[in-house]
Amino acid sequence: MRFAEELGTSHGRRLRRGVLDDGRAVFVKSGPASEVLVSEAAGLRWLGEVAAVPEVIEAEPDRLVLAWVREERPDRAAAERFGRMLARMHRAGAERFGAPWPGFIAELPMDNADAPDWATFYGERRVLPFLREARLPASDVALVERAVARLPEVAGPAEPPARIHGDLWSGNVLWSCGQGVLIDPAAHGGHRETDLAMLDLFGLPRLDRVLGAYREEWPLAEGWRERVPVHQLHPLLVHVVLYGGGYRDSLMAAVRRVLSL
Repeated sequence: MRFAEELGTSHGRRLRRGVLDDGRAVFVKSGPASEVLVSEAAGLRWLGEVAAVPEVIEAEPDRLVLAWVREERPDRAAAERFGRMLARMHRAGAERFGAPWPGFIAELPMDNADAPDWATFYGERRVLPFLREARLPASDVALVERAVARLPEVAGPAEPPARIHGDLWSGNVLWSCGQGVLIDPAAHGGHRETDLAMLDLFGLPRLDRVLGAYREEWPLAEGWRERVPVHQLHPLLVHVVLYGGGYRDSLMAAVRRVLSL
């Protein structure tokens, strides 16, 4: 393989476009050996059983090689196709909450151990661990803990574990060949509303079309829109941990909305 273009860095890892000996273009992510890239590859393969993802060509602790995704602008048909695909992916399900591989979001570890229900999993495996790392004022910590205590009341109807991407912001959806292609997953068995809330958090082109097609494929439980801030607690805490207090106001606004449900 030869390298054709430097693409910068992301979370301490070098990104490059390469060309294999057979002429295929590839995306290469490399850096210090760790479980992060192997975990990403496991998630891509799992999601790829039922959704569009880049082919995993090589996965080593220090290097991940994926088929290159040629990007294009999404149109209405692509957005609707993506919504239906996302619903089918979620519906494919998972054996349990969490996953059998180590979890990561960016370079931050996540506990993928099972839990008896989603509210417990989300509170104990996703929200509280990041709250302990966020260095928030004690008053903020107390409010987040109150919101976590309310999760069993505000989580909505119980659903079986869905097969979710886990970090589905707009930058992790590439548009290619008339469909959305998923990259950089934090894949695990979780709640399907989590992926949809993440798309809403940072915006996605033609999101209304995506959600409309999703609901035609697999209707959402009543009250799902009101539960969006519940599912945004974790990603907002992740951003506080990674990038500092600039995301505190958004986090605390979501917390107050959860407490008002």
